[in-house]
Amino acid sequence: MSGRGGYLLRKIGWALLTIFVVITFNFVLFRVLPGDPAKSGLRDPRLNPAAVEALRERFGIDKPVFLNLEGGNPFDSQFVAYFGALSRGDLGTSYAFRDQPVSELIGQALGNTLWLILPSQFLAIVFGASLGLFAAWRRGRALDVTALTFSLFMWSLPTFFLGIILLIIGANWFGLPTAGRITIGAGFESPLDVAIDVGRHLILPTLTLTLVLLGEYMLIMRSSVLDVFGEDYILTARAKGLSTYRIIRHHALRNAILPMVTLIALNLGFTVSGAIQVEAVYSWPGLGALTVNAVGDRDFPVLQGAFLLIAVAVVLANLIAELIYGWLDPRVSEA
Repeated sequence: MSGRGGYLLRKIGWALLTIFVVITFNFVLFRVLPGDPAKSGLRDPRLNPAAVEALRERFGIDKPVFLNLEGGNPFDSQFVAYFGALSRGDLGTSYAFRDQPVSELIGQALGNTLWLILPSQFLAIVFGASLGLFAAWRRGRALDVTALTFSLFMWSLPTFFLGIILLIIGANWFGLPTAGRITIGAGFESPLDVAIDVGRHLILPTLTLTLVLLGEYMLIMRSSVLDVFGEDYILTARAKGLSTYRIIRHHALRNAILPMVTLIALNLGFTVSGAIQVEAVYSWPGLGALTVNAVGDRDFPVLQGAFLLIAVAVVLANLIAELIYGWLDPRVSEA
């Protein structure tokens, strides 16, 4: 099969193969780490050897890792059980949070993370792309120099440092909340009051993540537009007497936005991890904070579920970028 249909099937096939490899690596990664999660995950010094063994059996970590070569069913192993559970949508049970499904923990944390990253990404894309477009349009002028300096500064500034600076400014000058998702112990009379309180808690972390991402988007968009401005068809359009606005809208923008598509898709995939530094500075209860806590608790199921979600998000984001590429530039899908 050739053309766009074959292009689509190839990209989906590679995405599925990548996800399978990621699942396998995700499983192996946490089995090679030293220590016993049955002990460290529960952090209970009173556990005797019999209790530890009972916990290992309960969580299925007493079985062979890949194949059972000691007799009986050779497929009675952790690897086969892990894939079987995934096929049913079961991510397992947390070691540290007694009997709580991993899917519930990750779902709750992911919801909080999406409330943070989606507004940040939207604002960064809109303002970053617009600023990059206008900077390229006014290349060498005051607007271009100012926008370029600002973007380079934002891009190079450590995220946690920017977060701390904005936290101090927001708390001292504007009285904004600096930690958590909602005010603890506050009495809310209506759902609107709850939404307003959550919104106030979102202002500082959203602003931090927006500024961090905005610099990157602006620089890429400016560079891409300047490259397109040097193409022959742009010179031809100028020779025809078309205005700069019409050249950008009808000729330059469609090709200049191709690198932005890749950057946006990959950033959306990676920021599903929760922008860990932003969540740490503002104590935001998202996926990043859950992952950090699970590392300390050696909570393998939570770590596996979180890493799998992040990896699948990146793969799917890359797949979407490839498909959009093929739509924007038909030459890609016909190759």
